Amino acid sequence: MDENNSIQLFEDRKIRTAWDEEKEEWYFSVVDVIAVLTDQPTARNASTYWAVLKKRLKEEGASELLTNCKQLKMRATDGKMRLTDVASTEQLLRIIQSIPSPKAEPFKRWLAQVGRERIEETIDPEQAIDRALETYQKKGYDADWIHQRILSIRVRNELTAEWQARGVEQGREYAILTDEITKAWSGMTTRQYKNLKGLKKENLRDNMSTTEIILNMLAETSTKDISKKERPEGFSESMKVARRGGKVASIARTALEAETGEPVITSQNAAQLNTVVTDMIEGVAEADKPNGDEK
Repeated sequence: MDENNSIQLFEDRKIRTAWDEEKEEWYFSVVDVIAVLTDQPTARNASTYWAVLKKRLKEEGASELLTNCKQLKMRATDGKMRLTDVASTEQLLRIIQSIPSPKAEPFKRWLAQVGRERIEETIDPEQAIDRALETYQKKGYDADWIHQRILSIRVRNELTAEWQARGVEQGREYAILTDEITKAWSGMTTRQYKNLKGLKKENLRDNMSTTEIILNMLAETSTKDISKKERPEGFSESMKVARRGGKVASIARTALEAETGEPVITSQNAAQLNTVVTDMIEGVAEADKPNGDEK
């Protein structure tokens, strides 16, 4: 687990964090968050507040939350590594709900909004697609990329539905099969692919180029089609199908790279890819300016 002290929340006050690469989860120092949200002057004051809050959480029936919170060694203000309570993003948001602080209100409103949207999306799944479109547009993705990304979500859902029908268990087994598909067409596991692009918790597909997304879709839809044809039983047989599906996209990737002389897989992530697109658009706009506009 890697320690990272560079994250800042509110008024440039740092929150100590740790990244669990295996679980792909950030963990935050609870007392640091409390110090920021409640304006505690010292670490000792924040620790006292947390001790009182833990009693309140137990009274609210949140004993399981406290049990699941772990301790990690983090660098204290005196420079020494000391054990401190940490919480995942989900756990932290639950803790924040019990902090009566004006600074916590934005978090609470966000939680309420997310909860409302989830209920609406359950009733009308099309709203989830509409929100995804809006989110990608705000992030600066171009229309062609957004179209392919939304299509990739559909392909993924079809694949997981097929896995479910074949008796594959959601969660760990889905993740292992996804790794096999990714490794078969890209030569890397999902984690290795993320590392190449400098990603941690971010979604890998959101950081793929259009060509990468299309090849990943080909790998997943090929896996689904082969599975429907051969009807494997359970996880072990589905593993072999996953490799074969990924191999289809690997062949396509090799052929494309032979034609273009350029690698398909790129280390660029979403921010870098969007910068390239922006630069291209600005370059075209600059070239189209009348001579009188050039300075």
